[in-house]
Amino acid sequence: MRNKLVIILLLLLCATPLCSAQSIEDLKAVNKVWSKFYNAFETLDYSLMAQIHSDELVRVSGGKRIIDYDTYITNYKSRFKQDKLTKQTNTITLRFFERLNNGRTASERGIYKLTKNQGTKNERSYYGQFHVILKKIDGHWKITMDYDSSEGGTIGEDNFNKALAIDDLETFVKN
Repeated sequence: MRNKLVIILLLLLCATPLCSAQSIEDLKAVNKVWSKFYNAFETLDYSLMAQIHSDELVRVSGGKRIIDYDTYITNYKSRFKQDKLTKQTNTITLRFFERLNNGRTASERGIYKLTKNQGTKNERSYYGQFHVILKKIDGHWKITMDYDSSEGGTIGEDNFNKALAIDDLETFVKN
């Protein structure tokens, strides 16, 4: 009897990592959210931002304030409208140092680079560290928590380059 109990416990312990292992498919599905995120900045389309964020969004900006979904989307609507009027362009790129996913919830941490007016004399890049939580809601990945900070201006190109590309999925599946 004791041997059977030990065998059952060993099987359960060995199977547990398999149940929580993340898959390339889950990471690719989350990358579709990031694709819409990139596209929102490039096309200045706030409706794409609305699509990828949960109505229950908690947004923490630079450790200074917390806002909800409606405020966040309204801010992007105004920001993108202003950028269109002033002919500003935006390109955003994400690189990652942590991507965790169990098929229902994902935690993504990394560095972003936002470049305004790329290829012009007014080009300027901004960097920050982010931590985003996504949940699968009605079969779709949605951002439920979004935190970013420049960490007092200490995040830059070096940090960005040290993080891994969005399509470097194998590295995160192995972890």
